[in-house]
This record gives sequence, structure tokens and C-alpha cells, in this order.
Amino acid sequence: MTAPAGQMTAPVPAVDLPHACEPATLRPVAAPPVGRGRRLIGVDAARGVALLGMMTVHILPPATAKGDMTLPWILASGKAAALFAVLAGVGIAFSAGRERLRGRGHVAAAASLAVRAILIGAVGLLVGPVVFYDDARVILPYYAVLFVLAIPLLRLRAGALAWLAAAAVVVMPLVSHLVRRDLPVPPLANPGLDRVLHDGVGLLTELSLTGVYPALPWLAYLCVGMAVGRSRLTSRGVVIRLTLAGVVVTAAASTASYLALDVLGGRPELESVALTSMTAGEYTDLLVWGGEGTTPTDTLWWLAVLAPHTSTPADLAFTIGTSLVVLGVAILLGRVAATALTPLTRAGSMPLTLYVAHLLMVAAPVTTGSAVGDYAAQVAILVTFALLWRRRFSRGPLEHLVWWATSRTRASVLAAAGPPPGRHVAMRT
Repeated sequence: MTAPAGQMTAPVPAVDLPHACEPATLRPVAAPPVGRGRRLIGVDAARGVALLGMMTVHILPPATAKGDMTLPWILASGKAAALFAVLAGVGIAFSAGRERLRGRGHVAAAASLAVRAILIGAVGLLVGPVVFYDDARVILPYYAVLFVLAIPLLRLRAGALAWLAAAAVVVMPLVSHLVRRDLPVPPLANPGLDRVLHDGVGLLTELSLTGVYPALPWLAYLCVGMAVGRSRLTSRGVVIRLTLAGVVVTAAASTASYLALDVLGGRPELESVALTSMTAGEYTDLLVWGGEGTTPTDTLWWLAVLAPHTSTPADLAFTIGTSLVVLGVAILLGRVAATALTPLTRAGSMPLTLYVAHLLMVAAPVTTGSAVGDYAAQVAILVTFALLWRRRFSRGPLEHLVWWATSRTRASVLAAAGPPPGRHVAMRT
């Protein structure tokens, strides 16, 4: 049974509801397939974790009274945004299917992904100017560029995507480092629609290379997510290996950064160059608290740094590892504790809607008088909305808009291509 194109989809008894990133078809089943249903619960739970992590960085204080980084920031800073990007790749793989796309199927998937990019980018550019940059860096316009970059990747299998991710971790930060030497520093403001009209090239450069979530280095996250989405996540063994791989990659990234800076002598070299263009406090802050998506370009030793939002090989690899661990654990928990995860999975099933709502609440705060209280209030509001909304609809409001537009696009492309080869069409007289 196919949902009407212009209406929100209500739950139907004994029907396997599609995930927000899957093709929008409701399939009657005798009982939900065990592996598939639980897999999607785990992915939605991971999306919920990413959403809560982004909110943590936007609302909770980063430092203690002694100046040390707080535990919530240690857990979320840099890692939550990376998890969002990895899960974006998982969602793309789910929507396209596990097999490589060819012919009209690839064209239809590419067109729908382009429409998704336009819509998400437009939402981000509309919301961006409303939110102060110091309060929240809006990720959606960067997502739009990532979705466009994903179009040629739709043909690749999981193994090829994994190798491409590994190459992107090493090559893209180096390319960025060399290219950014001649590029201007982006404005410290969330971009709006006016940039599209008056500074389109500058906006594309910021979203691709110089901004806080640069799409070209972050292509590594997208490739990892697509590879994961095309893996056999119904297998407990595959998910366990995925989780262990995350632990190994995280440890390897930390070790490689330590060896480069503290064993091979990179730290003194880095410090001697860095202190010619910044103060000791600015240098320390960058190493501890991270950057604005990139590092300076005055020495290649910056590429050995492991700090949030620096998009170095170590940073990309480390946050890929943490994302795989969170995703793997969430999928495993979804197999045994689905009911307990319901608030998290309901929130994670509509991340676009709740993320935008969170940004609007940050822009026009109704404060409780404390950061912890504000955070708790926002979480309660968003989770309650998700629980109530999902009692009636299978997608969030903005997710439904994106689904409607992309499914219409996919259907139009397939219809324009004509019937599949070998299918006879009756001639009208």
C-alpha cells in the first residue's frame, strides 16, 4: 500500500513503517522482521544521541569553575556533529538500497538526493541568520553540500566506500591545508540566503573548505556512513565488529597524534611557528577547545593535532571511531531494550524537525535561570513533541516535506524514463 503523495502518513496496524530515510512505501507484514526493525531502532537511537549532543554544546557551559572542560563537553564537542554526518551517510545508503544503482534507478536516486540537498540547504540558510553564531553553528547548509557530493557515490559498494573514506581522512585535510593558504577567512556568522545571491562563490568555498563543518574533509564521515548503511546490520556479528573497529580507529588516531607531536618532535616545531602569529593563550585554546572547522596553514604539523572541529586526519579518524562505537552500541541495545529507548528513538526519527526547533529555541530563549535547567526544558519539550507526533504520524513535519518532494522527484524521473526493459505497454487506439 503506498501512502498518498500529499498527506502525512498515519500508522497502520500490522504494517512495517518505513524509516524516515527509506523509500516511502508501507508494506503489510505478518510480523516485523526481527533484524530490520531493530536495526532501524538502533539507528534512530544514535540520531537521538547526536541531537542531544549538539544541544549539549549549544546550551551547557563548556568549562568548570576551575577552567577545565566539563564532562558533557568532553563527550559531545566535535563528536556529536561527526555522528550526525556519519548518520547522514547511513540514511543515504538506506534510501538508495544496499546494491549499487545503475541506469534509471541511479538517475532517480541522484535527482531525489539533489532535491533533498536543496531543501535542507534552504532550511539551514533560512534559520541561520536567526541564530547567533556564538550560540550555535548551523550545520544544515554544510549537509546540503555533503548530499551533493554523495551523488556520484551512490554506485559504490560498501568496501569501496570504506577505502574512499580512509583516503579522504588522509588526503582531504592535506588538500584543504594547501588550498586554504590562498583563501580568505570566512565570516564568523551563520550564512543566510543573501549569501547565495551576493557571494555564491564565497559561500560555496566556506561550506566546502573554510567553514566550521567543511564538506570536503567531512566527506570521510559520509563515506563511512554509506559503507555502514550498505553493510549487513541485521547480523549481530557485523555490528559487534563495527563497534570494535570504532574502538580501534579511535585508539589509533590518538596514538598517531601522540607519536607525531610528542615522539617525533612535532609539538616544539608546531609551537615555534604558531606563536609567531598567535598568543600563547590562543594557541593553547585551539589545542584544547578546538578550532572553527580548520587549523592555521603556517605549518604542516597542524595536521597532526587532535582537537575538536579541526578537520585534521587525527580529528576525522578519532570522531569516525567514536561515531562507529555509538552507532554499534545503539544498534545492539535496540535489539534488547527497544522499549526503554523509545524516547530516544522517537526523537531520532525526526532529527531535522527537532534540530530546527532547538535552534529556534536557542534564538529566542525562555530561560529557567540555569543552563542545566534550559537544557532539561528543551529536551523535555522536544522529546514530548516527538512522542506525541509519532502516535499519529510516521515522520516529523519537516521530514514529511522532504520525503514528499524527494519521492515525487524519484517517481517523476522513473516515469519519464518509461517502463522497464521487457515490459510491454498496451497501445491506446
